Amino acid sequence: MTERWMIRLALVATMLLGSAAALAAEGTAKLLQAGNDLGDRASLQRGAQLYMNYCSSCHALKYLRYSRMAADLGLTEEEVMNNLNFTGSAVGDPVPVAMPKEEAEKWFGKMPPDLSLISRVRGPDWVYTYLKSFYLDSNRPLGWNNTVFPNASMPNPLWQMQGMQHAVLGKPEAPGLDPPVLALELRAPGNVDAAQYDQSVRDITNFLAYAGEPAALKRQKLGVWVVLFLAFLTFLLYLVKKEYWKDVH
Repeated sequence: MTERWMIRLALVATMLLGSAAALAAEGTAKLLQAGNDLGDRASLQRGAQLYMNYCSSCHALKYLRYSRMAADLGLTEEEVMNNLNFTGSAVGDPVPVAMPKEEAEKWFGKMPPDLSLISRVRGPDWVYTYLKSFYLDSNRPLGWNNTVFPNASMPNPLWQMQGMQHAVLGKPEAPGLDPPVLALELRAPGNVDAAQYDQSVRDITNFLAYAGEPAALKRQKLGVWVVLFLAFLTFLLYLVKKEYWKDVH
């Protein structure tokens, strides 16, 4: 084995170990079922509105353009630009982050990540559970923590809707370790009830699943016609086979 290949293998091993360490550092909370449906256009429209109002100030969607959103979600370009565009961007532009970079670094230490592919990387269930797992933690710089992503550097963007969750802590597994979070209790309700909040989180998750792969909408529609075509083709081939073999039998 050449020295070059040994260096490449070492780099791959380092990357794998780094990924494993990052995963190990995350929470072990059981993921909830998002139950998102890309065919639910009303949910996608609500999710787009909620995302733009509560998430776009910190997180961009650089792979999704306003014009594409309008076409896919059954909205006019005027509706999108008047109701979902808070940055003065053009209709053909990708969805940018509203917060200036300097302000983001001041508040969070770095620019919050783009969320275009978060649903494809993490999965819809992770996104859904993450948005339901914030709790107050006075030990964190911004006063919030998350059971799915411990020590997340962001507050709960939906706290006004959900309310204030507090952690029910257990006994530390060993001296010096943080106590485990056994459960979350909602001690100060938000401005919507639990069912409405669950639906709102599901709508945002649904929208982010769409944003990660807008072509999935067309693929689902085409899939029905492909299945029907294959069924018809199978029937035709069966008739051909029957006609071909009738003299043999």
